Amino acid sequence: MRLILLGPPGAGKGTQAQRIVEKYGIPQLSTGDMLRAAVAAGTDVGKRAKAVMDAGKLVSDDIVIDIVSERIDQADCANGFILDGFPRTLVQADATESMLQSKGLELDVVVELQVNDAVLVDRVAGRYTCAKCGAGYHDHNHKPKVDGVCDKCGSTEFKRRPDDNAETMVTRLQAYYKETSPLIGYYYAKKKLKSVDGMADIDVVSAAIDSILSGYSR
Repeated sequence: MRLILLGPPGAGKGTQAQRIVEKYGIPQLSTGDMLRAAVAAGTDVGKRAKAVMDAGKLVSDDIVIDIVSERIDQADCANGFILDGFPRTLVQADATESMLQSKGLELDVVVELQVNDAVLVDRVAGRYTCAKCGAGYHDHNHKPKVDGVCDKCGSTEFKRRPDDNAETMVTRLQAYYKETSPLIGYYYAKKKLKSVDGMADIDVVSAAIDSILSGYSR
């Protein structure tokens, strides 16, 4: 099963991807992780990427596609994979399609997590974690049972990601709708798109995704 999870930042793609990994045993492929691994391994494409990054430039789509191509040739991708954070643009989507076709492969499905922007901004801007154990909380939706004390480990230290604020989130959403949301129509036209309510409870979202994926599992 080869799939893409599509949706704006904060929609819950990471959480759902991990559940898919656990249930179906296919790897979650993050372009950032793959890029770092290729550089560390010193592969040909990793060396090209390192040279670009050392020069302070952005890695080109061609290099990223080559890194993805190299990664899905590995044994753990034989039964499928989840593309995480890629493709982000129509150009990248076309290049991904061509790369897969050259291997005799194709995407099975693209699952879109539909969200309410205003609720999403509040969801992301309000989240924080325990600095000790990483347990997640929210200013409104999921506070510790005892104010200022982690439910899991009892720590009183918490932290927030620097980009988890309303202003940054609005900017990230604008970038998503400008660059990535056109992929919704792109994959719909290819009859690959399935949509679920990303604002539902996490378990409900997981069940909806599982209902979709059950028709594609090998």
